[in-house]
Amino acid sequence: MTEQGSSNKYLVPGMVISMLIWGLSWPSNKVLTNYCSVVNFTVYRYAIVIVTMLLLLKALKIGYKITTAGIPAVVASGVLLALYCFFLFKGLKSGTAGAGGVLVSVMNPVLAYVIGIVIGRKLPVGREFIGLVLGLVAGVVLLKAWENTSIFSLGGNLYFLLAALTWSVMSKVTSFGSRYGMSLAFSLWQYAVTFLCLIPLTDFAELQRAVYITDPLFWLNLFFGSAIVTALATTIYFYTTTRLGSEKASSFIFLVPFGAAVSSRILLGETIHWNTSTGGMLGIAAVYIMIKKK
Repeated sequence: MTEQGSSNKYLVPGMVISMLIWGLSWPSNKVLTNYCSVVNFTVYRYAIVIVTMLLLLKALKIGYKITTAGIPAVVASGVLLALYCFFLFKGLKSGTAGAGGVLVSVMNPVLAYVIGIVIGRKLPVGREFIGLVLGLVAGVVLLKAWENTSIFSLGGNLYFLLAALTWSVMSKVTSFGSRYGMSLAFSLWQYAVTFLCLIPLTDFAELQRAVYITDPLFWLNLFFGSAIVTALATTIYFYTTTRLGSEKASSFIFLVPFGAAVSSRILLGETIHWNTSTGGMLGIAAVYIMIKKK
């Protein structure tokens, strides 16, 4: 943020809005698991995402090409994104949207920094260290970990942890996306690889039946998860990783648990306790500290 100057002045508000959208996506995804299998509705989603991205690139008059050197990065990030989706929705099927939103959102930036430390051999210092610790405290409070000592081994929560690890590795790969062409074009081909990875796992009989689903709740959540969450909010996140790096961009994910918990309460009736608001405020403070200009 500090080194990009005025050209990045929209990154912070854009990322804040994107993280709130991500929070809302948790109960939305939980609703979709009631209609069809995890893999199938992920396939529907990425089909819509690809169409949306093509229209967006055309509207912005941005080319679709990336350099040949970028193909390995596109393939790797697309495969990792497919794995992330699979782990995420398997967790949602057997776990709860609120707990998933907290686990994935807290572990993502932590694991991103761990990966950065291993690769760069440099520990976070100053505000980054304080913000990271504050984010971990926010996660502990949100999960009430002192009461739920088995939180990491329950049901779908193991899938959520695997999803967080996969996302952290993928974020590091996509942070180099701008080296190979426009970030939006890189994201388009990344989503295309993800779509192709999921096709072999698709139940085509179920795919045909889904076309005849008349419940507007299914189509509303599918469109929201595709065009708004992935094509818009996730692409903004990927773009931000190319400008700020995967570690700093991942710090914004500390904002997601509060949005996930509140929206899960409103839409699914999941209970909100004192620790939700307290942990949410700590997460917001963590992001502010980590991205604040010197």
